[in-house]
Amino acid sequence: MTRTAAILIFLATAALAQQPTPGKIQRGTLVSVDAEKLRVTVKANDKEIVATADEQTRFFEAKGANAKEKLQSFKAGVEVMFVIQPKDGKNYLFGLRLADAGKPGNPLAKFDSSKLLPINELGTKEYRGFMGGFYPDGKNERPARHDALGKALAAQVQPLDGDGKPDAAGKIVMLSVGMSNTSQASQGFAQVLAGAKDKNPALIFVNGAQGGMTAARIQNPDDKASGEKYWAAVEQQLRKTGVSASQVQVVWIKQADAGPSQGFPIYVKTLEAELTRIVRLLPKRFPNLKMVYLSSRTYGGYAKSSLNPEPYAYESAFSVKWLIERQIGGEIELNCDPKKGAVQAPWLAWGPYLWANGMTKRPDGFAYAESDFANDGTHHSPDGSRKIGARMLRFFESDETTRPWFTKK
Repeated sequence: MTRTAAILIFLATAALAQQPTPGKIQRGTLVSVDAEKLRVTVKANDKEIVATADEQTRFFEAKGANAKEKLQSFKAGVEVMFVIQPKDGKNYLFGLRLADAGKPGNPLAKFDSSKLLPINELGTKEYRGFMGGFYPDGKNERPARHDALGKALAAQVQPLDGDGKPDAAGKIVMLSVGMSNTSQASQGFAQVLAGAKDKNPALIFVNGAQGGMTAARIQNPDDKASGEKYWAAVEQQLRKTGVSASQVQVVWIKQADAGPSQGFPIYVKTLEAELTRIVRLLPKRFPNLKMVYLSSRTYGGYAKSSLNPEPYAYESAFSVKWLIERQIGGEIELNCDPKKGAVQAPWLAWGPYLWANGMTKRPDGFAYAESDFANDGTHHSPDGSRKIGARMLRFFESDETTRPWFTKK
């Protein structure tokens, strides 16, 4: 499509011809959206432009009763056509629409994840100004001191009776915490774990994840709403399995929020704060908990809804990364070392990294086919759940802080 044709289509659809003459129509990528402040950042011709909207801004093909609701329809990462008009010394957003919105399927409304690198492959390179790697300084290995503490705690994990006392005939309970995707991954993990020859016979895995229970909904167990309901259901699931909260010594967390729209890094920081509250509440519910492993979202590039598409699925890795780095950096509210004061949280580390860029294989061969997902492209198919379960088993059988208690002696 030529620039002239694009302008004509934009003007015809928008009925801008009858309005005061705006600036030129431009095409670019929506970098961030702040619906609360009615502010957008758009990148065009390698330059970022910040503009402010108001109730007169034309948001085409967007649903909503006001400018804020309409602006929330636009997600960071999409291609847009936009018009900016100088007003009172600032950039005023005159009009905004998805690029090629009139075309069937609106292909450019979907984020192009093809150039994303798994966070461990990113290493010292940056994503939107932030260094990659699982751990500080772009590294994928745990810092020596943090690793040593994890190994020391792993050596303390042992079979416990229902009251949490050491018992050779007791159990080591590993609990999963999260939403529907976590529950599906847990189901796949339970399936492959059942056939694992090297599994510690004292180990009991309990799927504590529940549909719809996102990070925002479970961060407060005393809210007399979803948080209270979630943690009550976890306790019920433990009892149903024949174990107690006092036997839980390891937790695996995989969390996100539904329908993120804040852009990067606002959503990432929001999720990080929610994860912080979750890991801090765990020791109060599970008195013998020692270790927590966290995973970020799986691939969201096949998503057919705004539940948790790319790049939000990919970016959730930074929520995990930054949370763990704060503990490594010695933040008091995340202290896990009794030698440094009151324990505020369990020891935190990366669990299995479950993001892969669609069919593009990672160095370890891991990738996702569209058949690994259900019809919505977000939840997993049975095959996808088992694939993730196998990836989890590989991690827990091999990591130096999990092998001592996960596998047979």
